[in-house]
Amino acid sequence: MLNPQYEAMLSNKNIIRVLSEFAVQRGKEIGYENVFDYTLGNPSVPVPDSFNQSIIRLIGEKSSMDLHGYSQSLGIAEVRQAVADSLNKRFGMNYTKDNIFMSIGAAGAIAHAVRLVTVPGDEILTFAPFFPEYNPYINMAGAVLKVVPPNTEDFQINFEAFEQMIGLKTMAVLINTPNNPSGIVYSTKTIQRLAEVLKAKSEELGHTIYLISDEPYREIVFSGVDAPFVSRYYDNTICCYSFSKSLSVPGERIGYVAINPACPDAEKMIVMCGQISRGIGHNCPASIIQWAVAENLDVTADISVYEKNMNLLYDALTELGFEVVKPGGTFYIFPKALEEDAVAFCEKGKKYDFIAVPADSFGCPGYIRLSYCIETEKVERSIEALRRFVKEEYGR
Repeated sequence: MLNPQYEAMLSNKNIIRVLSEFAVQRGKEIGYENVFDYTLGNPSVPVPDSFNQSIIRLIGEKSSMDLHGYSQSLGIAEVRQAVADSLNKRFGMNYTKDNIFMSIGAAGAIAHAVRLVTVPGDEILTFAPFFPEYNPYINMAGAVLKVVPPNTEDFQINFEAFEQMIGLKTMAVLINTPNNPSGIVYSTKTIQRLAEVLKAKSEELGHTIYLISDEPYREIVFSGVDAPFVSRYYDNTICCYSFSKSLSVPGERIGYVAINPACPDAEKMIVMCGQISRGIGHNCPASIIQWAVAENLDVTADISVYEKNMNLLYDALTELGFEVVKPGGTFYIFPKALEEDAVAFCEKGKKYDFIAVPADSFGCPGYIRLSYCIETEKVERSIEALRRFVKEEYGR
């Protein structure tokens, strides 16, 4: 017999992937350059030259076993220390390698974090809008994901609803800043208030409420935006990071878990990550990629392209009468659709080869997500298609 849980998921596929596949198929008909595909968050800027050069040099200098053998279960010790040193230098922390676990991307990091602090039946709260894959990440670990309604005014945290939803079964809160899909960055004020609430509620309930901070877009922050390092504000923070976006290497599947050294049992928790890997198979990221990222921890791809694309889209959307909060980072923008049914809006957009993602599964019905990690020239051409779409379908 097939596993019924996974079999049922076949009829509830990820809408992002479904629309991305549609865009690719449409591209085969008219040329992909003529499809304005805003579906997939796949970094579009080239990998930094230094990363490629690291790979080439490592192949020439290190042994086959160092490059292609299994790493230690927690990750290569020197790499873990290099990550700790970089975080300390940049954010005034005091990590050591014993606070770092190398993971297979941010998804792998979250998989470990959830299992570190919950048992089946425990609850994790997150804030809409949220990345819809949080549902399988958490629910299929045996925990229960509960979603706090959005604050659509600015997409900072809806604290009134949040505090009402915290209960005895709440073991962790999962945040994503900079945020997919809204592009909003939680301010220092927001993070400080969140930390205060978590401290107070932990004392009231008699158990620690952990903060799991999902940070794959940490480096993609736009000019003048307040972007605090979350772990500085709450001792019981588990940082989940990926190099996919900062270095444009999503296919390499490399990230880490960093547990605040001030968290009780921080070092034990990192060792536990090695044991969690035994049960879920998220163990031993590629050794050569661990070595390469260790040499490029303070380097990014040319992420300035994303801010340029954002400004082009933001100006066009506001000119056309969309309600939209200006992103502070990432490569996503999150306007309200021009009708209540965002699914219907996106379906109409297909006629103009303008492919957007409805945000129902992100916890924000009526909104759409545009992932603008595409060439700037294509963004500029897409605006004409958007104008035609809006004029012909909505009379604007």
